[in-house]
Amino acid sequence: MKHRYLPMTEQDKKAMLETIGVSSIDDLFSDIPERVRFKGEYNIKPAKSESSLMKELAFLAEKNADLKKNTSFLGAGVYDHYIPVIVDHVISRSEFYTAYTPYQPEISQGELQAIFEFQTMICELTGMEVANSSMYDGATALAEAAMLSAGQTRRKKVVISSAVHPEAKEVVKTYAKGQYIEVVEVPYKDGITDIEQLKNMVTDEVAAVIVQYPNFFGRIEPLKEIEEIAHGQKAMFVVSSNPLALGVLRPPGNFGADIVVGDAQPFGIPTAFGGPHCGYFAVTSKLMRKLPGRLVGQTVDEEGRRGFVLTLQAREQHIRRDKATSNICSNQALNALAASVAMTALGKKGVKEMAVANIQKAHYAKKAFIKNGFELVFDGPAFNEFIVKLNKSVKDVNKALLQKGIIGGYDLGHDFSELENHMLVAVTELRTKEEIDTFVKELGDFHA
Repeated sequence: MKHRYLPMTEQDKKAMLETIGVSSIDDLFSDIPERVRFKGEYNIKPAKSESSLMKELAFLAEKNADLKKNTSFLGAGVYDHYIPVIVDHVISRSEFYTAYTPYQPEISQGELQAIFEFQTMICELTGMEVANSSMYDGATALAEAAMLSAGQTRRKKVVISSAVHPEAKEVVKTYAKGQYIEVVEVPYKDGITDIEQLKNMVTDEVAAVIVQYPNFFGRIEPLKEIEEIAHGQKAMFVVSSNPLALGVLRPPGNFGADIVVGDAQPFGIPTAFGGPHCGYFAVTSKLMRKLPGRLVGQTVDEEGRRGFVLTLQAREQHIRRDKATSNICSNQALNALAASVAMTALGKKGVKEMAVANIQKAHYAKKAFIKNGFELVFDGPAFNEFIVKLNKSVKDVNKALLQKGIIGGYDLGHDFSELENHMLVAVTELRTKEEIDTFVKELGDFHA
């Protein structure tokens, strides 16, 4: 039988115990007082054979509403996009999926080059000058951007748009609490950041103005106006952006953004019930030494051959603690590789075509909803998401849709009380005309 792991024999245990100089496993816990040790039985099922366990896990997994059997119109930060077949072939190679931080460049050139290519492609998409090797996800990347801004400007307040992803806003606030930084939300108006309110809120005490592009509602923010407000008070301009949308939208770097962050999930990374994903972090060259995480650079060896090395690392493990700008301890190299392979397979033309398909199919869905008597709110320039107003609970509608094999949109009432019974619908390039028409029809039946 082919094992998924190497089982340990009693002889193996004995040999290991002898090697470390103890007679039994109990001896390993001798420093723990008897009075605090757990003496009972754990409330878990008895051990099973591997084949029985796999059957039980498969049975449990069948209860999940996956994207193989269901049509998804759920976005809100995690999207069902096309993943080129080559992605799995490359990231399944053992030299990549078993690799960790490439501290030894002489044996890690492949991994280092893959990261370097990721950084390069992120810079091209965002219009920025430098990108790091990746972050944990888009939300923590945004929080790091806020902290970098506060450190760079020596100010203790950040202004964040209410139209930024609600979960990302909470992560920013959590980071800020530990640094005694005040986070102030500027309200939205007609689905985008309220420019007049923003003008009143941005003062010389503000470290950064943070917006999302496209924002949480799918709308396109007026970056030029926001940049002028931010830089008018010498605050940093931070943009969280969907990288796929940048295949057609003018990149934030062209609008004078100081920091651009986001989640690379749309490129080659499965939805996977919410993670793990891969954040990206790009800055202007003057902020290069403040980048959290690590940066891979290109060089030549003594024989003039092209090579790659870890160039900059800004956390306290590598430099003096008082000079550290972050405690980020790792990166998402495997998922960054997946994103790189996907972007390479698609190419510049393919990325643009994929982004355009999202816009076109979302536009078709919008027209279908309007034709069937639905009200759309915040109408205007958008990418692949829009909001449909329902006359009943989104939660109840989504339960009914699931019985039809459809994963409905996001319930905005969770985060915005004024948007109760409003559904955020995502339409990606994978959705067919038939799937969109069926979704609109089924929603219409519940809406009637």
